[in-house]
Amino acid sequence: MQEDTDMSELHNKIGLRRWLWRAYVQSALLPLVLVETVLIACYLLSNQAIRDAQVQYLEQNAMDSLSATADQNAQIIQDHMGHVAANTDLFAHMVEQALANPAHTPPERFATTADGARYSPRNLGGAASFYSAATPLEKQDLGKVGSLASLDSLMEEMKNHQPLVASLYFNSWDNYNRIFPWFETQKQYPHDMRIPEYSFYYLADAAHNPGRLQRWTDVYLDPAGQGWMTSSISPVYRGDFLEGVVGMDVTVGGILEEISRLHIGWGGYLILVNQEMNIMALPHAAEHDFDLQELTGHDTQEAVKSERFKPAGFNLGMRPDTADLAKTLAKAPNGRAEIDLKGRTHLVAWNEIQPSGWRLVALADKSEVMAATNNLAGHYRHIGYLLIAGLVGFYLCFFTYMWLRARHLSDRLRDTIDGIADMLRQIGLGQWQPRRAESRILELDRMAESVLVMGQQLGISENQRNAAQQRLELVAESVTAGLWEYDLEQDRLHLRGEFVARFNLPGCELLRHRLHPHIHPDDAPRLDSALNALRLGVISRIDLELRFLAPDGSEVWMLCRGRKLELEGEATHTLVAGTFVDIEKLKQVEEDLLQRTREAQAASQAKSRFISSISHELRTPLNAIHGFAQLMHMQATQTGADTQSLDEILLASGHLSQLVDDLLDWSSLQAEAPKLTLRPVNAGRMMHECAEMVRGQAETVGLELQVRLPEAPTHVMADSRRLRQVLINLLSNAIKYNRPGGRLLLGVEPCDEHLRIYVEDGGEGVDPALQGELFEPFQRLGKENTAIKGTGIGLSLCRELAELMQGRMGLHSELGVGSRFWIELPLANTPSSVGRVERSGRPRVIHLDDDEPSRRRVARALAGVADVASLDHGGQLAEALQQGLPDMLLVDLGVDGASAISQLNGIEGGADVPVVMLTAKPDPSWLSFYAFRAVLLKPIDVEELRELASSLLVKEEPHVH
Repeated sequence: MQEDTDMSELHNKIGLRRWLWRAYVQSALLPLVLVETVLIACYLLSNQAIRDAQVQYLEQNAMDSLSATADQNAQIIQDHMGHVAANTDLFAHMVEQALANPAHTPPERFATTADGARYSPRNLGGAASFYSAATPLEKQDLGKVGSLASLDSLMEEMKNHQPLVASLYFNSWDNYNRIFPWFETQKQYPHDMRIPEYSFYYLADAAHNPGRLQRWTDVYLDPAGQGWMTSSISPVYRGDFLEGVVGMDVTVGGILEEISRLHIGWGGYLILVNQEMNIMALPHAAEHDFDLQELTGHDTQEAVKSERFKPAGFNLGMRPDTADLAKTLAKAPNGRAEIDLKGRTHLVAWNEIQPSGWRLVALADKSEVMAATNNLAGHYRHIGYLLIAGLVGFYLCFFTYMWLRARHLSDRLRDTIDGIADMLRQIGLGQWQPRRAESRILELDRMAESVLVMGQQLGISENQRNAAQQRLELVAESVTAGLWEYDLEQDRLHLRGEFVARFNLPGCELLRHRLHPHIHPDDAPRLDSALNALRLGVISRIDLELRFLAPDGSEVWMLCRGRKLELEGEATHTLVAGTFVDIEKLKQVEEDLLQRTREAQAASQAKSRFISSISHELRTPLNAIHGFAQLMHMQATQTGADTQSLDEILLASGHLSQLVDDLLDWSSLQAEAPKLTLRPVNAGRMMHECAEMVRGQAETVGLELQVRLPEAPTHVMADSRRLRQVLINLLSNAIKYNRPGGRLLLGVEPCDEHLRIYVEDGGEGVDPALQGELFEPFQRLGKENTAIKGTGIGLSLCRELAELMQGRMGLHSELGVGSRFWIELPLANTPSSVGRVERSGRPRVIHLDDDEPSRRRVARALAGVADVASLDHGGQLAEALQQGLPDMLLVDLGVDGASAISQLNGIEGGADVPVVMLTAKPDPSWLSFYAFRAVLLKPIDVEELRELASSLLVKEEPHVH
């Protein structure tokens, strides 16, 4: 196993050449590569950042240019359309004047179709006329036709000066159409054509155009056979009657021809969209992106018998691929955006053409816009790749050179290091002057010199060690009884020193069992157990007290100490070395001290039993004295006699009773610490209960008790009865040692993982020099001869109780200002048990009385102070006592009271429960048989009962045994 470990460690070591190469790589090559990599990364990142900035700039520039182009071209289109609209209004005005004047030209010669439609059969260089058969021949107004004939020259001039205008026309309410230039209307128009049903008429009527303004129609198929077009129309009124509508037709082909003259760059194009998002003009360059082919002509010779608009495919909002574009265009009259068409991102800019509300939309493929920038970015990226390739080639050559250099250096260093290692090997074998190794490296040469000096010093040290070892053995033999060694593998002991001769033992190695006859039979197993544990590796040290048997049969105590030693030699083995020390005199002193301790404990227990006995013996006559004094005070009060002497007796007996209770508590703590049950206690509720118990006492001396409870329910680990005793004691002291009108405060503050409850008064304070003595028993700091009564035990009891509850107690006091006493308890971490503890936290009082008003007054007086169980006859007491002893018994002897007291005294610990007699007619003879703690006259004084309960409920039964 050891050889495998050595081989494993050997494999984990590296040679000098490899170590140098690693050092080169880690300290020089890797940092250089890292720096170069960071530089190239910075170059690539900066190049990318510059490219992104350029792309962003060019995108913005392209978008600005596209927007400017859209604005400029929209203005051009708007100018053309504006001229058309203005001429339309002029044409409408001239028609109104012509219709208002009678005809001055001879009527035209018309032909009539078989279906009853009237038309102009020949081209006379003017306009064509068509009267639909929807108006009977006899109702056709030829006078109107003659009046309009005077406008043919005007229509011709307007047509010639407006390249976009394909034709001009007038349509009347009675289905008459006059259109320029002339064509064979009877072949193109349906014979029964109802003109008011077409958009180029009804869009100008009163319902669609109440303002009588110029309007533009949607793109529709021209009934005159000129293909798809839009019309600029304007109404012609005679008074309030719509006589007809004039219009100028602009073909889609004409619009496309005009748009094609406008240049936007980057292979982009312009489209024209109306307010309903219908494409009015789609150039050839856009047909691929929109999967549409513009409609510019009519491929049939049939007449257009009904109104026809462009198909739904030309509406951007009704196509899934252009719905987003339609929403974008509808948001604002002008703007810019990016959209996807055919999977390619396009830059879009648009502007509104007034007053038609059309939008001229400019589109350009983003990839075409950014093509030059992307080519430049690719060029710089290739430069970066070339730099990386050059760097890799350079470092391959550099690494090769460094590897050869490391190999040469390692060979030179290895020769010198092997020489120094050989010197150390010879020194290890005891040859203190080995052959010196030589090296041209100054540090290695100095190392060889140092090894040579080290060998000389080791030789000197070895001689000194041998001498010191001899002296050490002499000293060890003088301070110990003997030395011993134990070989774990051979289970043999080697003893030497005075110990060997003293107990007549052999001075050489001996087996363990041969030592047993010289050890006390009770101690030999302990020695065997310790040596076996050493052999098993369970322990590495032993420390035993053994009794050895002297040759005369006497017993001598010896301290046997030793520890395990790992020795390295030709073969590794383990020894335990130790000493024997004579501790016979120490054992005698220890036995003497133990005997004296037992005597002191017996005296302390006798004192505690004496104090407890005296206290119990004093309590019985004191209860009788106090009870008789109370009865006499009641009788004297009823007869109006002087009660001053009785008041003194009551005051003195009460003081003596308190002294006896304090002595019992103190003696119980001194004799044996009580077993406290620490459970979560609601600190706020406990503080409130204690405050209510002493509030009457405070108000009697003119003090106002202020209480600052925790903001949220907070629980501490404590014994609820003992915590109440501590708080009542602190509050009572604060009341007794306060000044009239002084401060009286019960509060709480957090303190790390604890809660600090404090009582603060406005008394005279405690001198800092005397604060250390304040918690000593029977110490009142000079208040013994004052009118303030006390025993000096209360604070000592409180501190001991606080420590038993794993807390602590202290004070902060200033002379002339006041004092703050506090108890600090750990916070509870088990809220799940809080509910159960809180229900049993209050004192339990049994009230035996058949007077219902008296029971109600007692319950009201002890509300918030104790849990009261009201019984109306003595038979219920046995059931109540099964739940445990009460903290106080209130009894009226007229209701089985004597039986109740006997039941209580018959239970273990029941005689220590305070009993208070309630009576309407006191009988002094009762006090001869029962020990009452107090007597209260009915009807009960609520404040008197509350104050009495506050003083009695905090007293705990003594735990003296």
